[in-house]
Amino acid sequence: MKKYTNTGNKDTRSGFGAGLTELGQKNENVVALCADLIGSLKMDDFKKNHPERFFQVGIAEANMIGIAAGMTIGGKIPFTGTFANFSTGRVYDQIRQSVAYSDKNVKICASHAGLTLGEDGATHQILEDIGLMKMLPGMTVINTCDFNQTKAATIAIAEHHGPVYLRFGRPSVPNFTPENGTFEIGKAVLLNEGTDVTIVATGHLVWEALVAAEALEAKGISAEVINIHTIKPLDEEAILKSIAKTKCIVTAEEHNMLGGLGESVARVLSLNYPAPQEFVAVNDSFGESGTPDQLMQKYKLNNQAIVEAAERVIKRK
Repeated sequence: MKKYTNTGNKDTRSGFGAGLTELGQKNENVVALCADLIGSLKMDDFKKNHPERFFQVGIAEANMIGIAAGMTIGGKIPFTGTFANFSTGRVYDQIRQSVAYSDKNVKICASHAGLTLGEDGATHQILEDIGLMKMLPGMTVINTCDFNQTKAATIAIAEHHGPVYLRFGRPSVPNFTPENGTFEIGKAVLLNEGTDVTIVATGHLVWEALVAAEALEAKGISAEVINIHTIKPLDEEAILKSIAKTKCIVTAEEHNMLGGLGESVARVLSLNYPAPQEFVAVNDSFGESGTPDQLMQKYKLNNQAIVEAAERVIKRK
């Protein structure tokens, strides 16, 4: 299999900050709004270089979404920044009414998603946000895997007209996708070709899927690995092409099993190509306080869990 190299661990939120800084330099219509978390969202450079286009709203997330929606009427491209929990659950009504229903060109950028928020615990570890956002008509949902891809996605969504939910994280994770690579919304990335099982992963689980594929190869199992960075619109063609070859699939995500990538894939399979599927995801529970590594291990969101799921699903063919 093709070996991917970790060029050094970086946090995906810094990828967002780097992308936003670049956008500020080349697109004067890009504006940024933050709910009192400038450092956490890595928006410092944008604020420093473009103070007239940066708006500190304070701890008033619903107000931030309303302001952003209004700014689009004048042709601005607003990027809002706060934690994923506050970007979605706290302001769902404002997003639904003022952004999605009105088809406003707002980019909702959410850090500290999933269990890897870590020690802040269950109240901050939102595991339902992908489901909340993908159910909104017209909302594009993106969940990036590393620093480079997050930077590329941040830049790409500025060119996409319509509401976008961009999800990324807090911890430093392997950075392995190409530097300054292109990002195509809705187009999955085939990372490794295989014949025995398809593994589709998103976010932090993409690197774990690659590690799992190497472990499976050592066992004589050929795993196809696909990076699904865009949950909606989902690249159904890539999934169906792979499943026609492998006849079984594992989905892996740092999200609740209910409402996430796995359920979207299951819908595609049920309508087009029924096949065995195993889910690597949080099983209908809240998180808890702990280090990211402790939590990913306890909730079985790592390469070992993906290997075990692959072995189970192959037996169901």
